[in-house]
Amino acid sequence: MLDARLLKLPTASQQHHHEHHQIVVGVHGEADLSVDGTGSHLDTWKACLVPTEARHDYCGNHQNHVLVINVDPSSPAMSTPAHPDYERMVRVFDKPRTIHMDSRLQGLVQFAAGEFDRSPGNLVMHGHLAASILYCMADRMGGRTNASSNRHSLSPAAMQRYVRANLHRKLTVQELASEACLSVSRFHEVFREVLGTTPHQFLLQTRLNRAITLLVSTSLSVSEISYRVGFSSQSALTNALRKHKGTTPAKLQVRDNVA
Repeated sequence: MLDARLLKLPTASQQHHHEHHQIVVGVHGEADLSVDGTGSHLDTWKACLVPTEARHDYCGNHQNHVLVINVDPSSPAMSTPAHPDYERMVRVFDKPRTIHMDSRLQGLVQFAAGEFDRSPGNLVMHGHLAASILYCMADRMGGRTNASSNRHSLSPAAMQRYVRANLHRKLTVQELASEACLSVSRFHEVFREVLGTTPHQFLLQTRLNRAITLLVSTSLSVSEISYRVGFSSQSALTNALRKHKGTTPAKLQVRDNVA
């Protein structure tokens, strides 16, 4: 069984290494890791693979939560050649790397994190959910999704950076397609294939996630946050949060004040 847990990384940088492979998956907020000199900036769409004995620095912002999965050498189910898929799993950790998750994998991670939080003492369930995440990541690294991404030259990381840098203004699919050097129709097709969602939904979720971060971590007004993340008005942001996240700006700000 895998050792897996939800953690909050310290805001001050720390360093260590360990005798087991590790995956650090972004669940909430943002975090930074440097593994043997290879930098990785984690958010809710990324994970970092840390091979055995790799020295790594890590820190996170005040809202960060990560799902840490340790492939423990004391667990024969996953870490000995007796495991039928052992050779495939070890190749996943041949070097430090950052994985960009599609919407399906991100949804699995968020579901697992919710179950960890709901039932913190159910270690057997934690192990099974962690194994599912590990297998899905390994499949994507060696399978069709990565091949499609390379073939069509649509970089999820580059698209995420571009969207975040321009959240404050109106973004059109035509503009995003132009940034990816694709026609609009082809961009729609490739975007869904690589990221598992539509450009519209990706943009909406990015705006909402950024708004939530600002609501719980700053004293900015709801009106100002609405402007910064690209909503036409305070009411538009409120309605979108209620519909897609089941919450409101007032609830998020109250939760932060209580904490």
